[in-house]
Amino acid sequence: MIDLNADLGEGFGRWNLTDDEQLLSVVTSANVACGFHAGDPVTMRRVCELAAERGVRVGAQVSYRDLAGFGRRAMDVPSAELAAEVAYQIGALEVFARAAGTRVSYVKPHGALYNRVVHDPEQAAAVIEGVLLAGGSLPVLGLPGSVVLDLAAKAGLPAVTEAFADRAYTDEGTLVPRGRDGAVVTDPEAVVERSLSLARSGTVEALSGARIEVRARSLCLHGDTPGAVELARRVRERLVESGVRVEAFV
Repeated sequence: MIDLNADLGEGFGRWNLTDDEQLLSVVTSANVACGFHAGDPVTMRRVCELAAERGVRVGAQVSYRDLAGFGRRAMDVPSAELAAEVAYQIGALEVFARAAGTRVSYVKPHGALYNRVVHDPEQAAAVIEGVLLAGGSLPVLGLPGSVVLDLAAKAGLPAVTEAFADRAYTDEGTLVPRGRDGAVVTDPEAVVERSLSLARSGTVEALSGARIEVRARSLCLHGDTPGAVELARRVRERLVESGVRVEAFV
């Protein structure tokens, strides 16, 4: 059993990056940009409405305040400021989710923040503080073995592990930085096969060629890659054909 999530709503104004409507017919969870790395109120509202219509869970994809860098630039944000900004993003999305007849069901950091909270206890603690400040007991989605998931569990929040079929891994189970050759897996068949391996055996081939363990409850399908919709459909079809049940983790 595995959840399929995708980063959606990553447009701004008249500019659109992801085919939200088509991807929402494939995935079971939607990581919606909350305006800090991408997204705007109109986009957030539209994605929430589409997700609600299709029974897809809505997640807040929180980020550093970095529209120009798409949230992928390293930043040093004071803990109190980061906690407030995480809560702010969750709260903004919750307004549109509720208006659409659904709710924010989980939180996933984006980009540089996602990678930072794998190892940085201070920034990870600020993210968890922000989630708690937003209220409720929202699950937190992150990399297996990351500090943020450890702190989430200690705070009484569900910690949900995530894997990436289209990103290369180091031997330690972390993501290879995007600036390095081979960091993004572009061959569609390779992505499909890696998805099957992650879902069925909890293993994947690292960039070095070593076989590593990556046990995850959710599989991310990036919406900003060329041919993302067709690739997502192929992944889901192959998972179902192989006996894997595809459903939301929450």
